[in-house]
Amino acid sequence: MDFSVVNWLAVIVAAVAAWLFGAIWYTGLSKPWMKAAKIGPASQKRSILPFVISFIAELVMALVLTLVVGAMTGGEPNPLAGIIFGFLLWLGFVATTLTTNHRYEGFGWDLTLIDAGHWLGVLLIIGAIIGWFGAPAAPAG
Repeated sequence: MDFSVVNWLAVIVAAVAAWLFGAIWYTGLSKPWMKAAKIGPASQKRSILPFVISFIAELVMALVLTLVVGAMTGGEPNPLAGIIFGFLLWLGFVATTLTTNHRYEGFGWDLTLIDAGHWLGVLLIIGAIIGWFGAPAAPAG
């Protein structure tokens, strides 16, 4: 695996932007999401841990998407490639996993659409930022 294609600043910026997108997404859709997830206000636990875990997960996603885009573009990522690969990874892995899990768990399509929309936004944002930042600067010398 070639980590020389990783622009670490882009990975961090992409993860922060994706995390902020999630905060906005779920703040705006909190009532329909809680209803779809069958979570009542009384049963909701207040903890910072899910926020920390989601940020770490988005760091991992940004790193993996960087490696995929770098490998598929010959180490020269661009925004369009980032968006395309973000979409394809979402479609092939995230949307299919959410859809399958939610059907087994007995949740409705409303939860699947809310959650899948969030992860689509996350991967498109990460892909665009990874592509926009481009390859890491070559060492001087």
